Amino acid sequence: MSVIIGKKVIGFTNPVFVVGEIGINHNGDIKIAKKLIDAAVDSGCDAVKFQKRTVSAVYTKEELEKPREVPAHIISQAINRGVLPKESVARLTASNLQNTTNGDLKLALEFTHREYAEIDAYCKEKNILWFASPWDEESISFLERLNPPCYKIASASLTDLALLRLIRKKKRPVILSTGMSTEKEITRAVDTLGSKNLIILHAVSTYPSSDEEINLSVLKTLQKKFSTVPIGYSGHEQGIALSFAAAALGAVMIERHITLDRTMWGSDQAASLEPKDFKLLIRDLRRLANARGDGKKRLLENEIPIKNKLRRK
Repeated sequence: MSVIIGKKVIGFTNPVFVVGEIGINHNGDIKIAKKLIDAAVDSGCDAVKFQKRTVSAVYTKEELEKPREVPAHIISQAINRGVLPKESVARLTASNLQNTTNGDLKLALEFTHREYAEIDAYCKEKNILWFASPWDEESISFLERLNPPCYKIASASLTDLALLRLIRKKKRPVILSTGMSTEKEITRAVDTLGSKNLIILHAVSTYPSSDEEINLSVLKTLQKKFSTVPIGYSGHEQGIALSFAAAALGAVMIERHITLDRTMWGSDQAASLEPKDFKLLIRDLRRLANARGDGKKRLLENEIPIKNKLRRK
């Protein structure tokens, strides 16, 4: 059982496929996004992942109008990029970039098609795959224009069966994240998507996740229940040890948020790995790939002299 994304084969007998999730850690800045791509390449990631949302389709008017503090430099940058509506620009300008709302932030964090085209070109130049999680129908159409190698379904979208059906119609590999979901909900999502060209990721949607919340044994549960589907792990914990443990338990894909600095402003930064830690994680995952073997116990050539020396019978 394996799935091919780009030219990478993902399955138990292959090296772990590692995704550096940029998500919204770019803070709406294409320069930061490129630095994160560079860090992922330098660390040895196989792919980077973003998210794409049509803000007006995903959030209610009431949710978007809620007051929310947003750093002035992010708002100023969003105004310069032209991603905020005129009425918002007028309000923010009149208040000296104060009185910000949740909607201002959500729009500021979304890249335009021109910016995503720039990301696409940059990833091709750096020889790294990229894909995204579309949260709505319009975002799928947006991403289709860029010919992504696969789609990721965010945990928040797992129960949106209409979205799942539309994604599956695009006939691309699908990665399904399972945070904040029951087994029943996961089964219904898999029944909707079908098991072909599907990868399921165990995930816990807390940021950062505590050790007690992670429950790595769920990997074995998913492996048993969906025996023809590759199972991976999307982690939001601090540190690298438990992500390595997930791979040792058979996870064929490891996804972790990547950040330039965990103290940067942003809701996901604290649950992310800085480049130096990402590099260490991937170093150990590559060692695991060499050490995993085929499961068949045999006498090694290098063991024979030791055996002859230490055994009398």
